[in-house]
Amino acid sequence: MTGQRTTLMMALAATLLAAACNNPIRRSGGGTVASEMNWATDADRALGELIAARQSDWRCGPVVYQVFVDRFARPSDERMAAKSGLYESPRELKRWDELPVSGRKNEDAGLWSHELHFWGGDIGSLTGRLDHIEELGADVVYLNPIHEAYTNHKYDAQDYFGVSPEYGTREDVVALADALHGRDMRLMLDGVFNHMGATAPTFLAAQRDPESAWREWFVFDEGARDGFRAWYGVANLPEVNLESEAVRARIWGDSDSVVRGWLRDGVDGWRLDVAYDIGPVLLEELVRSAQRTREDAWVVGEVWNYPEGWSPPLDGVMNFHVRELLIAMSEGRVSGARTCELIDRMIEDVGIEPMLRSWLILDNHDTDRLATWSKNERMRALLVALQMTLPGSPVVYYGTELGMEGKGDPGCRAPMRWDLVSDDNPTLTRYRALLDLRADHPALRYGNFERLASEKLFAFARRTDRVAETVVVVANPSAKRVTEVLPVPLGMVMSGDLVDLLPYNVAGPAHVRAGVMPITMGPHSVRIMTLQTDAGDGGYTPYGRIR
Repeated sequence: MTGQRTTLMMALAATLLAAACNNPIRRSGGGTVASEMNWATDADRALGELIAARQSDWRCGPVVYQVFVDRFARPSDERMAAKSGLYESPRELKRWDELPVSGRKNEDAGLWSHELHFWGGDIGSLTGRLDHIEELGADVVYLNPIHEAYTNHKYDAQDYFGVSPEYGTREDVVALADALHGRDMRLMLDGVFNHMGATAPTFLAAQRDPESAWREWFVFDEGARDGFRAWYGVANLPEVNLESEAVRARIWGDSDSVVRGWLRDGVDGWRLDVAYDIGPVLLEELVRSAQRTREDAWVVGEVWNYPEGWSPPLDGVMNFHVRELLIAMSEGRVSGARTCELIDRMIEDVGIEPMLRSWLILDNHDTDRLATWSKNERMRALLVALQMTLPGSPVVYYGTELGMEGKGDPGCRAPMRWDLVSDDNPTLTRYRALLDLRADHPALRYGNFERLASEKLFAFARRTDRVAETVVVVANPSAKRVTEVLPVPLGMVMSGDLVDLLPYNVAGPAHVRAGVMPITMGPHSVRIMTLQTDAGDGGYTPYGRIR
């Protein structure tokens, strides 16, 4: 009887095995099992809904490439000849190989001479160089101001509806937006709505005639130094009277306003200059108006504050708080562990969703370039790795991916070094590798953030509803070798190896056992790792019944 039972059991097992082989499904970690079960728990499903919503929202975690149009790409000789009259004195057209330097005060123009130095870049020449931006791995192109203005930086707008003729026309901007959309990329403009330029015809008319229809656009005050309210007291930048409902309507409220009109024409979002001066109440009004034209319009504000309370009303902020923490860490003024703790606290205060829609900045047109303020190449590599893996949208300032240097304004606004675009450029190679890695791993774009408790190391995990997508990042910003035992407080991470994702890392795998990971990190080093979930030669993986 026992023999018959054994024979029947073996036959049944063979039948089930044959059925499994004929109808297999892939396990979450590789290999196949004879089941069609969905191994997601209730928690997995809840998180999965959030992850799916973030994945479908282009504003969560894209890579932004910032372009200062005048300095990005030199047009053809024919194009330069055609617009040479736009650079007449006191303006001055420079050679592409000249570096910007601080100038002298031009009392007649009320400006510094370096504000009137031009290199000739325009929208057309930028459009011709989109291959580089796309191949780098950027998703969004953000332009410094392009509105009609007198200076090279265009933060002194004369007309928000037009484009400065040195840059081209409104039609050129629409064509740029179309070209980017054809590459599955987006376009964002710089909105400078807190102030205009003293050369603006509207301001001159208002200043000349108290009865002018434009008088309501500005705040005239006999007690003010120059007779009107100016941003930071700079006479060339009269503030816009945003207290006026009629003024706000033309800038962002009306269907044909500045903000909504450009969105209608194909622009995908706005970066708002000095958003902290506009204030949260008016920012909320602006964002709601923008999203009446485009529900998915992305509005990010320049906020040199702690981000709490600013997003919302904004979709996101330029996260200078994180930049300041990373600078302090890179200079040894705060430990890696403490820096990570403070960033974790910020995310807790603000919320992960606004952080995913905020910009992560290491340098831009107002700061020293990364290669200038950090001379340690390994430290720079560590900082860029963190920029590409922390929650938010990394902003690559044109040329930083090439290792360009520059001290403050105007040094940080040098013309693009196209001669450095080469496969032999180690900085460019590193950026491409990190951006490829980011594109391949959903957790880095829109996953949750989990800090790993540490005494000295900057350690965290990014995760989605799928355990196999978990990424663990550990950085040692100190000049000493560090060995620590880190907790990995993620219940679905099994005992096993974590393997490096960076192609230039040669360290062996880190090993997790019962949620504990011993790790040794060299000076100024970073590791970006993921789980080893594939089935081994015997077809076994502990992740087989895990979402």
